[in-house]
Amino acid sequence: MSSPEYDLKFLQAGLVDLEGYLLSKEIYWPVVISSPPGEAPYPRLTLGSLLLAQARLQSGSLTPEQRTAFERLNQRINEARQRWQVAWSQKAAREFHARLNLWRDYIEDYRKDPGGNVDRYDYEVSRRVMLELLQREAEGIPEAELDLLSGLDSFIRSVLRSGDFIWENEIQDVFPKSRYWYLYGRPRGSN
Repeated sequence: MSSPEYDLKFLQAGLVDLEGYLLSKEIYWPVVISSPPGEAPYPRLTLGSLLLAQARLQSGSLTPEQRTAFERLNQRINEARQRWQVAWSQKAAREFHARLNLWRDYIEDYRKDPGGNVDRYDYEVSRRVMLELLQREAEGIPEAELDLLSGLDSFIRSVLRSGDFIWENEIQDVFPKSRYWYLYGRPRGSN
């Protein structure tokens, strides 16, 4: 996935634009920063990407300096969440809808061609994690969207081969199996 340095830099850059982002109609907001050497380019700023980076940084694998930096950034994020509570919740609901559609599209691709799409699972499942994080932040998610997510979860449960945590071991404690069961195994490669 990513290093603590990567996530800290993303949170810091996201905070610079957070107010403008929350008050805009955009779901995906450009962040102009360079990723650390050897790491993937940064995603666009969304509440989901911000919450995922924030969650990964809650692991116990941070240095004391990183922990201090994270605590400061975390406090600023929480202050923005409180200050712009309605905008935050509305943005989370809008992103939930968008991420749900992307997750559904991946599941449909997998249903049509399991062998051709199983290798995408480790990346695509980050959308499911973001849905979990966004659902806690959003008010008024339509029942139809929650039903769709439940149906997609049922399908993944039916094809998931239970196994080890699929992301880095250092962040496993942040994503317990009881809640993030879809991170503990991979779908079968073919029917």
